[in-house]
Amino acid sequence: MSDWQASGPAPDAAPPDADPPDASPPAVGRPMLSLTLAALMDAVHAHSGAVYLLTPDEPVLEMAVMAGLPRAFAAPWERMGLSAPIPVARAARDRRLVWVSGEEEMARHFPRIAVVLPYPFALAALPVATDRATYGAIFVTWPGSHPPELAEWEREHLTAACDRLALRLERAVESGRPLHSEPDLLAPAPVTTVAGTLGTVEAARMVARLPYGLCALDLHGRVSFANTAAATLLGVPVSGLLGSQLWACVPWLNDPVYEDRYRAALLSQQVTSFVALRPPSDWLSFRLYPSESGLSVRISRARAVARAGGSGLLPAETGTRLVTISQVLSLAGALTEAVGVEDVVQLVADEIAPAVGSQALVLLAAQAGRLHVLGHRGYPDPHIVERFDGMPLTEPTPSAHSLTSGLPAFFDTRQQLERLYPMRHATPDGMGAWAYLPLIASGRPVGTCVLAYAEPHTFPADERAVLTSLSGLIAQALERARLYDAKHRLAHGLQAALLPHSLPALPGVEAAARYLPATQGMEIGGDFYDLVPTSGMTAAVIGDVQGHNVTAAGLMGQIRTAVRAYTTVGQSPGEVMSSTNRLLIDLGSELFASCVYLRLDPANDVAVMARAGHPPPLLRRPDGNVRVLDLAGGPLLGIDADAVYPTTEVAFPPGSLLALYTDGLVESPGVDIEDSLAGLAERLSAIGDLSLDRTADELVELSGTAQERGDDVALLLLRARRT
Repeated sequence: MSDWQASGPAPDAAPPDADPPDASPPAVGRPMLSLTLAALMDAVHAHSGAVYLLTPDEPVLEMAVMAGLPRAFAAPWERMGLSAPIPVARAARDRRLVWVSGEEEMARHFPRIAVVLPYPFALAALPVATDRATYGAIFVTWPGSHPPELAEWEREHLTAACDRLALRLERAVESGRPLHSEPDLLAPAPVTTVAGTLGTVEAARMVARLPYGLCALDLHGRVSFANTAAATLLGVPVSGLLGSQLWACVPWLNDPVYEDRYRAALLSQQVTSFVALRPPSDWLSFRLYPSESGLSVRISRARAVARAGGSGLLPAETGTRLVTISQVLSLAGALTEAVGVEDVVQLVADEIAPAVGSQALVLLAAQAGRLHVLGHRGYPDPHIVERFDGMPLTEPTPSAHSLTSGLPAFFDTRQQLERLYPMRHATPDGMGAWAYLPLIASGRPVGTCVLAYAEPHTFPADERAVLTSLSGLIAQALERARLYDAKHRLAHGLQAALLPHSLPALPGVEAAARYLPATQGMEIGGDFYDLVPTSGMTAAVIGDVQGHNVTAAGLMGQIRTAVRAYTTVGQSPGEVMSSTNRLLIDLGSELFASCVYLRLDPANDVAVMARAGHPPPLLRRPDGNVRVLDLAGGPLLGIDADAVYPTTEVAFPPGSLLALYTDGLVESPGVDIEDSLAGLAERLSAIGDLSLDRTADELVELSGTAQERGDDVALLLLRARRT
């Protein structure tokens, strides 16, 4: 659904019996979260879910209990910032139900989840909140066969259960007994005997006689049963299979492609199959039948096999490896969205720091032999960090050493840090543990990322590997961001130099102008405007050179200079346009330009105008009526050296207002240009007699170009003063 939230019941669903009210506080030791989640999943027929609790005094959600799937499936989101673009975080942040109907909608609205879990499943996330506070959130999932809309009875059960849990959590907090994480709800421990698994000896004998292999996997992928045929086909005795993951105990199945099929079947609850080559030449077919407690696998010989039958997605061998790679994939997707340096700092704070349990961070860059603070988060007093801005790289500090050596440094406690660095050279920030990560991009150091922990923190080998991998992603994002910021400053500096710094005071005429660069690309373009005072009159010009790059901006500067020169020597509006057209052709540029040029004569209350393929100006009369000026005109500048540009004389009495603009103000995808012009005229008429500056701001805001622009926008307003 387009708004990610269900609206309306599914006619084929009937509500189960309503949950009984429970107004009493939970008994001490009672697994409230687990019981609530299990009852909720059973009520709405969901096959997996999780409860998250909001960390006290920290905008972070932590998974408290998960059911129906191994926690490794949601490893990248076990701990996340409240601002993360994840359904459960959005539900808690916006205090509303978030509904995702399937994999296409997940990929469209939550691509980071789709990258890690690209399988068909539906998901609903809801806040656990009262009127006074938010305590966390819940998500549940269904197989991909779930209807595209959430039924009304499902919505009611979900909302009611979350409301009841929120009240219980509120009472628990008020009574001084806040809840914490509980054991996950998974299938019972695997049964290792055939009789125990199948119930009867006769059933076991029947399975043993089948000509194909059968085995059962629990939710973790461990083999809980295998018949003799399965062991024979796999080449591993039954005793070697039981209790192990299938892809871990069979060497030739140790491929991420095959583990992915298990994960796809379990999450989508759809029958999944693949083929695999048992060396040297035997092809086997595997068919996976999922349920809420695990998988049944049928193994047989494949007669005709095409290797393309399998498709791999996410590599993983063990739970630890799955967590690591999933986190890196998810956070890599987040960092690709960063544009400027400030975006990188914010993403590290919102995504990476919560995921690794860090409470504060500093991002440093090296420039001219010194460290400079690019940004920091989590420190109540910014002076703690800023005092290290500009510190020489020769100083014996952990940040400088990590940057110059290219080696990460981890300090579990303050004592470890003080043994190597005197505290005047370290970071007296009140924290208890630190990770100093060198940021290496394209083989050279670009900075250091410092992650600080409020309490002593042990960094095991797998966590150090994760942090080191993330530092490489941060470095690449930071390098891109710094290049973007430099390009951004260059573009804006060039644009500012080519456009008028201010508008001159004009006899009998008020003027106001606005220029807005495109929000895509280099944020620079070829739109321009200018006012040129002449003897007793005023010349005005607005135009648009093709493109949004440095070439367009440079050509725009040449055209603006030419218009000024031709105006100064006294050419008429038509001659100014013809001369500028010939100049553009003589320059040999392949770009074209549109333009409107006019000369105002306040003494005679007229304006003489010439147009070259440009959108027509708007004229607002003193009585408030607005009309689009249908000016005679010629072709775009730069096409035909012999082009003629006729002029039109327009009455311009005191109180009249002329609006000159470029197409970026009126053109929108899928909107007819005539409708856009009519809308702009209506807005200009409705604004009333505001100051020109207010009028310019209102036109830009109301046109919808103030925030997102695919094209740059220039606007020039001229009003004849009343005497």
